[in-house]
Amino acid sequence: MAGTQFTIRKKIISFLGQKFHIYKEDGTLLGFCKQKAFKLKEDIRIFTDETMSEERVVIKARSMMDISAAYEVTDSQSGQLLGVLQRRGMKSILRDEWTVFDENESEIGSLKEDSMALALVRRLLFNLIPQKFHLRDSAGTELAELRSNFNPFVSKLTVTVYPDCPLKPFLVLSAGLLLVAIEGKQK
Repeated sequence: MAGTQFTIRKKIISFLGQKFHIYKEDGTLLGFCKQKAFKLKEDIRIFTDETMSEERVVIKARSMMDISAAYEVTDSQSGQLLGVLQRRGMKSILRDEWTVFDENESEIGSLKEDSMALALVRRLLFNLIPQKFHLRDSAGTELAELRSNFNPFVSKLTVTVYPDCPLKPFLVLSAGLLLVAIEGKQK
């Protein structure tokens, strides 16, 4: 299934925080994020570029260090809530799972790691096997695919948003950024 592709990149070696770049399919920069180290309550901001002069999106945790944390995704320009992404606590220990809510906080879908068997191999043996996630609506229709690529120096997540996806692109990209930033810390 064809769709629009984006790439989220994070340098593996980064001191005092993480830096993320979000690229469009043609390689142009769509967003930049610098996540501060040692934060108890996540507050991730996506800017148009590395100058960080124009903010696009805020991803903010509702609570501190919660295994079932919910993250509000807000458009910085309008102040409008784009949606909420909530980690499925204990279920995410064996296989990463998230619930996706719309701007009215109604559940509209889920984001799940591809298979329990591969998830266990990644967690128990080694993390060299790339992850694959499926974003589906409540009816089971696939809206996007998020796939990590193994590289020892750069963490890269390819996000493919399918043509009929009703979600705002930055809500999907925020889910990808959380996978790279939050889930990546736990492995």
